Amino acid sequence: MYQDILYEVQDPVAIITMNRPDALNALTGRMMAEMRHAFAAAEKDPAVVGMVLTGAGRGFCAGADMAGLSATASGERGEAVDLSDLEAKPGNPDMGPNFEITYTYLLALQKPLIAAINGPCAGLGFCYACLADMRIVERQAKFTTAFSQRGLIAEHGCSWLLPRLIGTGRALDLLWSARKFTGEEAKELGLAERLVEQGESLQTAIDYIKQLASVVSPTSIKVIKAQVYRHLNMELGEAMAETNTWMAESLKREDFKEGVSSFMEKRLPKFKRLGED
Repeated sequence: MYQDILYEVQDPVAIITMNRPDALNALTGRMMAEMRHAFAAAEKDPAVVGMVLTGAGRGFCAGADMAGLSATASGERGEAVDLSDLEAKPGNPDMGPNFEITYTYLLALQKPLIAAINGPCAGLGFCYACLADMRIVERQAKFTTAFSQRGLIAEHGCSWLLPRLIGTGRALDLLWSARKFTGEEAKELGLAERLVEQGESLQTAIDYIKQLASVVSPTSIKVIKAQVYRHLNMELGEAMAETNTWMAESLKREDFKEGVSSFMEKRLPKFKRLGED
């Protein structure tokens, strides 16, 4: 049913590939709707422990499709496309309203989202990369925020996310100048959690999720992700109170018993996956 993306599940990983390689995977309205639908499908699939977002061909994502931007700048209205069959609501509803605006649902996904950045990553594509939980970046990848050079501002959460990832001064530099920088600098800045050689980002991301699936509770992953993003908006005392409540709940789960038993018995744990009976 997808036209602009590819979707594949390789237990325990769902791979979402932006698939407009001739346009460096520039984002269309359909592509974004398809990705949202695919993320929701992966969230509901018990076979999936984590998700990987990457781009087909030599690029990750060049940002919004320039034809669409040109039409917007000239005041033109394109022909409406019916995307109602792609309506979906991914994300943990318990995360709250901060995670229900535009693309912030990505932070509320109940499973890890790893961006495997294999080439150019710009503009809105840069936003998607920032909204992933981790970024595995190939050495030759090229980045730019692009916004200021188009007469725009920091879009879709970048003004909130980027300073938290790399600090205010570095964030302002990248947002003001829109200069290009490489995967190597992305690692130096703290934007990339892993730096790999050309062609290795996807497999590295897949292997990371496989490792999680072999030793870690998917429910723990879900709750820890919610803690990290929710608590960025809270005072320390409020965050601690919520943590204490959630810790008490975790002590009652079967996962806690299995975690202790597997440790004592010196074996790999057998945790249930999200949605698994």
